[in-house]
Amino acid sequence: MAAGRRRNAHSGAFGCVMQPNPALTGGLVHLNPTTPRGAALDVSADGTSSRALAESATAHRPIRVMSYNIAHGQGVDDRLDLDRVAAEIGHSGADIVGLQEVDRHWSQRSDFADQAAELARDLSMHLVYGANLDLGPLTPGAPRRQYGNAILSDAPIREWRNTLLPRSGSSEQRGLLEALVTMRGIPVRVFTTHLQHTSQQERLAQVAAIRKRISTAGEPVILTGDLNAGPDTPEIDAITQDLVDAWAEAGVGPGYTYSTENPHARIDYVLHSNDVTTCSAAVLSTAGSDHLPVTADLALPRA
Repeated sequence: MAAGRRRNAHSGAFGCVMQPNPALTGGLVHLNPTTPRGAALDVSADGTSSRALAESATAHRPIRVMSYNIAHGQGVDDRLDLDRVAAEIGHSGADIVGLQEVDRHWSQRSDFADQAAELARDLSMHLVYGANLDLGPLTPGAPRRQYGNAILSDAPIREWRNTLLPRSGSSEQRGLLEALVTMRGIPVRVFTTHLQHTSQQERLAQVAAIRKRISTAGEPVILTGDLNAGPDTPEIDAITQDLVDAWAEAGVGPGYTYSTENPHARIDYVLHSNDVTTCSAAVLSTAGSDHLPVTADLALPRA
């Protein structure tokens, strides 16, 4: 993977329409990883997505957030291609990225690579990684084999922690990764997670643990993740008692994120605390994973 790829940074001067106009907010954006850098993530040819109109350059502090389950870099073409994932993230212009299904020296399926470190290096972003599965090496002296979530940030990460979530029996261990960053001069508590896919009861227990942890935050909160639950489920009803679903606020259309080949479910989310405002939301077209990444432009509160 080539080091030092520069990201397609978006303008930091756009404001936020407080009452989003559906004609001006996001739907499905076709993002070509080979698009020249500097191309804007704006209105698509069919008019399904655009940046929210500027209201005031000083009233809000905008950031772009992405949630992306990368499926350890294996695309719908069954090709392992982390460069493709990096290009997709880079061209999105995201300031903060929550990643799920990230391998770290895990197995042959990802060439035993440290995928989190490679993405951070390639995108020139800061990184924190939360290992939810942590196994010994297959050969003496090799790194431990880990699988979990990651947060990439354009701003330095001031502190972080990974909280293991409740599970039952032999279910896969899940976790809640968090990082404290300062974006546009505002401290922000960023979380990412990947909930159990086979048990609603387990997801509800995990959501309860997430809500408890988030309740302790003294800063604006952003939660990204593959929640493995649609918007009209008890799990999402519970988490949205505390957080705002960015797609429900500003997205256009169903916002399906799974599966890439047959989009039929919205299970990947960007959510935020009430002191943050959604400007726009978009689902990005990709072949890099079985999930489609979702982005949201968010306005942080004033200092």
